Amino acid sequence: MGVILSNVIAIYRRELQSYFVSPLAYAIAGIFWFLAGLFLVLILMGPDGILTAVAAADLQGQQFGVPVPPIDVPYEFVRAFLDRLGWLLLFVLPILSMGLYAEERKRGTLELLATSPVTNWAVAVGKLLGVLTFFITMVVPLLALEAIALSGSTPAMPPIIPLLGHLALILLAAAILSLGMFISSLTDSTILAAVLTFAVILLLLFIDLVAKNVSGPIGEALGHLSLLKHYNNLIQGIFDTSSLVLFGSYIILGIFLTAQSIDALRFQRQ
Repeated sequence: MGVILSNVIAIYRRELQSYFVSPLAYAIAGIFWFLAGLFLVLILMGPDGILTAVAAADLQGQQFGVPVPPIDVPYEFVRAFLDRLGWLLLFVLPILSMGLYAEERKRGTLELLATSPVTNWAVAVGKLLGVLTFFITMVVPLLALEAIALSGSTPAMPPIIPLLGHLALILLAAAILSLGMFISSLTDSTILAAVLTFAVILLLLFIDLVAKNVSGPIGEALGHLSLLKHYNNLIQGIFDTSSLVLFGSYIILGIFLTAQSIDALRFQRQ
């Protein structure tokens, strides 16, 4: 067990270092921060933003002398911001995951990795943890912006809702990266890996729409597979263990399929 853990940590460090010296990774992070910051400003102060809507409602209430229904601004802000970030992941994560194994294939190092004493599971887990850690470092600056935006709310927002929402964001990212890692293990083309990952994630996000048009147990089963449905539940503050189980299942499935893919390559070389 100690040897496996050491191997996972070694792969994790190697993968994480590769992101921090990659100009592409910094470019992705820069675009992610720019778009996320833009979303944050628009959600709060844009023409259709929350503060604009609240001010308009207050003004209308004063003019007509009617009571204005209260709006939970912090809750609406956190929910809307995490919703936009969820959609942003659809474009960012396939680019982060596309080179996990495809680059190894291109450089010819995947055969060495497949035939090394390190188990394929350890390699897959180490790589996934590395890219997930890099993604979390991309999210950390956004937490500071959110804290500044929420600091003026009275009364203060209960921490459980933003904590649950950001846990959902990380779980969604881990599930997408895990499936993207498997797709990356199938090809030496990083572009093809990114496109296929984008297509698969798009299918898993919108499968709920298909499920609504299918009646019976099959429709219910399809609806349960939707990443978007379970992500929305969590960012709304709805704690549902089935959502955690679903995200965990996608993560494990991606690691399992990646290990099997590399095992198949090992047998081909033998």
